[in-house]
Amino acid sequence: MIEQIASPNCGSRRDALRPSLIVLHFTAMKTAQAVIERLCDPAFEVSAHYVISNLGELTQLVPEEMRAWHAGAGRWHGQDDINSRSIGVELDNAGTHPFSEPQMHALEILLPQIMKRWDIAAEGVIGHSDLAPGRKIDPGPRFDWARLAMQALAADTPPKGCAATEFAELAAHAGYDTRVPAADLLQAVRLRWNQSATGPLCAKDHAVLQSW
Repeated sequence: MIEQIASPNCGSRRDALRPSLIVLHFTAMKTAQAVIERLCDPAFEVSAHYVISNLGELTQLVPEEMRAWHAGAGRWHGQDDINSRSIGVELDNAGTHPFSEPQMHALEILLPQIMKRWDIAAEGVIGHSDLAPGRKIDPGPRFDWARLAMQALAADTPPKGCAATEFAELAAHAGYDTRVPAADLLQAVRLRWNQSATGPLCAKDHAVLQSW
């Protein structure tokens, strides 16, 4: 069951764009109710299409055909205005602990429905950190991307890069905005594909972008 609470923080998608991405976030707030109140408050000018509580409760705040204000500034595959190109899903989590089983289960039910309605491929399910390197880190290193990938609800590897071995070139082919500082780009790639890595750029950072 999906609870419906209308947020005023939305508008029409620009240039007749349709959703081609699903962006996952963590809320970094104490409760899902606090998140919903924030996303429905005109003073904050933020929103999302869906919020999933830690208990797996699903709330829709913005109709999918409308433009929610969740992504902010960012780029993916060279395209901006991600809000007009995406559906935003907020997950009730501080980013410091694993995402609960009821929450992941609810997400796994919701994602295929959205993907089918808008013909969004698994590669179109991304994190906020993917589109905003250096600015955002959510859904963070505790999010189980591999679990989604096993169900074809997210890419199992980045889109295959070109033959070049330069990290920035491979990251650009995967979709990242490489105009950001090198450290921010490395962090964003690791948050998604190489979560256990620390320290300077290493061979595995190249390998995760080259693999298929």
